[in-house]
Amino acid sequence: MFKDRNEAGEKLAQKLNNFREAKDTIVLALPRGGVIIGYEIAKALDLPLDLIVSRKIGAPFNEEYAIGAVTENGETIFDEEAVEALSVTKDYLEKKIIEQKNEAARRLAEYRKSRARLELENKKVIIVDDGIATGLTMRAAIKSARDKKAKEIIVASPVIAKETMAIINEEADFVVFLETPFYFGAVGSFYENFGQTTDKEVIELMKKSENFGK
Repeated sequence: MFKDRNEAGEKLAQKLNNFREAKDTIVLALPRGGVIIGYEIAKALDLPLDLIVSRKIGAPFNEEYAIGAVTENGETIFDEEAVEALSVTKDYLEKKIIEQKNEAARRLAEYRKSRARLELENKKVIIVDDGIATGLTMRAAIKSARDKKAKEIIVASPVIAKETMAIINEEADFVVFLETPFYFGAVGSFYENFGQTTDKEVIELMKKSENFGK
């Protein structure tokens, strides 16, 4: 469906063109893969780029399958049906919550470096990821933005699972996407090139975007 994240970001930016140079609007990317998408959108629309870090809690024996997520502030969201169906233990969840809180803090410190504290009050935010499957990490990001008093939340992703769309539509003010396949599978299946984005790439893109929207 997409050659790589750069192409997907460029195509998604075209659907967000009405936000070009919009006042009090910021693009927030979910690291790591979402940062490439966010960079292309922020560049095309001449908007500031920053990060919002939420972390997936994967299922036992299948870390890729999300059963929950942790916000930047350490709050949690769970798919209670999945937790119950998989008989996930309290000890497992507590361990994973601590791990993901620590990883979120590490990423914020590593990627944002000397940037000022992120202020979202009375701003429109475009929250971006490279794909939305269960939607738990995006929902955690939306919650973080709401807690920071964002005025309006736009979710943007090249591909969103059809069954997840209704949930995201309820929690965001607006959703922008390119495809909503009925059968989703893994996000990577919609890209020809879906190599893992590295910390170094994220840091470089954040540096390159420092003057966007100024």
